Amino acid sequence: MLPVNASEAAVSTFLLIGIPGLEGVYIWISIPICLMYFMAVLGNCTILFVIRTEPSLQEPMYHFLSMLASSDLGLSFSSLPAMLRIFLFNAMGTSVDACIAQKFFIHGFTDMESSVLLIMSFDRFLAICNPLRYHSILTSSRVLHIGLTFAFKSILLVLPLPLTLKRLKYCNKRLLSHSYCLLQDIMKLACSDNRVNFYYGLFITLCTMSDSMLIVVSYVFILKTVLALNTCVSHIYAVLIFYVPIITLAIMHRFPKHTLPVAMILMADAFLLAPPLMNPILYCVKTRQIRVKVLEKLEKLSLKSK
Repeated sequence: MLPVNASEAAVSTFLLIGIPGLEGVYIWISIPICLMYFMAVLGNCTILFVIRTEPSLQEPMYHFLSMLASSDLGLSFSSLPAMLRIFLFNAMGTSVDACIAQKFFIHGFTDMESSVLLIMSFDRFLAICNPLRYHSILTSSRVLHIGLTFAFKSILLVLPLPLTLKRLKYCNKRLLSHSYCLLQDIMKLACSDNRVNFYYGLFITLCTMSDSMLIVVSYVFILKTVLALNTCVSHIYAVLIFYVPIITLAIMHRFPKHTLPVAMILMADAFLLAPPLMNPILYCVKTRQIRVKVLEKLEKLSLKSK
């Protein structure tokens, strides 16, 4: 157990970090971040609106895509405003409670997105390998129950973390290594025993990685059945965009001595910026039904404006 010195002052505020060495150009860095934030919110809201209003898109695949867009929005709203505060106003301070709350939402929506990607791989497996029973298995009510079950699972999975982090003591050290709050960062600042958080954080990581392994298994079965990857290209790209930064960041945290701090910061930012930004673009470009309906909506808007 880590000893706590009575002379050590309790920390009530953590300091987030931008990109070390580039403080003079933070205002310019904020421009592409603002643009990506706007495009991520606009793209995912467009996906949700089109699927919600188009009767032809009331299929299990598009309901799962709506869940993915909702997860991306949650991830964007819980992380990017804190990043923008740093780059726009150089406001690095955040209270311990606010940091723990942000960590809860980031890890919750991350697990939710991982779960949705797993569900979508099962959806593709079922559609390709058992098409005759696809609609009888994935009914609208069953899709809703699956979505609610996985959302509830994500909440329950990360719910103990704020409670255990709140019990830790934080003294002297208060500088985090990212522009938002992550579990690994907060635990490093604790001056009391954090073994419970360490092992539970490892458990959450293993749960997320198990989703990726099950996705790989589902695609192995798809490949064994038929070479139908053209129907899964969007999902494969979405899986890579989500998991590659997570796995890379986990490796960087595991071997920090062999990693440049700037590289770790950039990878952590990519982990939160890339999926919400790229997923709507991928599914609009690669999914013909979505692309056609989005273009129809834009055409109607342009005609109304005239």
